[in-house]
Amino acid sequence: MSELRYPKALVKISGESLAGDPGFGIEPRVVEKLTHEVGDVHAAGVSLGLVVGGGNIVRGAEASQQGMDRVSADYMGMLATVINALALQDALERYGVETRVMTAIRMEELAEPYIRRRAIRHLEKGRVVIFAGGTGNPYFSTDTAAVLRAIEIDADVILKATKVDGVYSSDPIVDPDAEFLPELTYRDVINNELQVMDAAAMSLCRENNLPVIVLNISKSGAILSALQGERIGSLVT
Repeated sequence: MSELRYPKALVKISGESLAGDPGFGIEPRVVEKLTHEVGDVHAAGVSLGLVVGGGNIVRGAEASQQGMDRVSADYMGMLATVINALALQDALERYGVETRVMTAIRMEELAEPYIRRRAIRHLEKGRVVIFAGGTGNPYFSTDTAAVLRAIEIDADVILKATKVDGVYSSDPIVDPDAEFLPELTYRDVINNELQVMDAAAMSLCRENNLPVIVLNISKSGAILSALQGERIGSLVT
């Protein structure tokens, strides 16, 4: 087994990635594949936290643009992340990976409330911890929530799992001339407004020297390879 360069990590998974081709809802085959990836990372001894978005169910920012109250829309988005977290927990535990869901919004019938020391203890016991409910506050993205949780659990790296191979100078889906950027600085991302994470999340990474790896979640073994130090995707430092 290869030595781990990043023994403690947090992986940010977009809600859209759970939807697969339909683009909405939860696609069981996609969740199963992701479960195998996370299971391999866990088996390699990585202390692992997950944050999942809710965009496959509802996006707060988009709902507010359509006339909904922004605070209500953001809370709906937070609840969507809880739905996704419970789906991931179910799949992971059927795969044999002990998992805990912790929510920033209290709902004890479904999951544990987020308490930093308890989360760290779960990780020490070898459990995968899924952080749901965003930060628990409106106007903050799940990217910001992921960075915040990564800092709180003292993660060595945050991985942003996307549908593309890394960071590009522009959207590679619409621009065939987009340039792949294997290494960037936090300042590059913020100043050039590259779509890695929102500015608040990237500023938190910079202030706390938290490296970010952006990679393609659909590539088998990419997450584990990146944590073992292989050059996968784009590295932001």
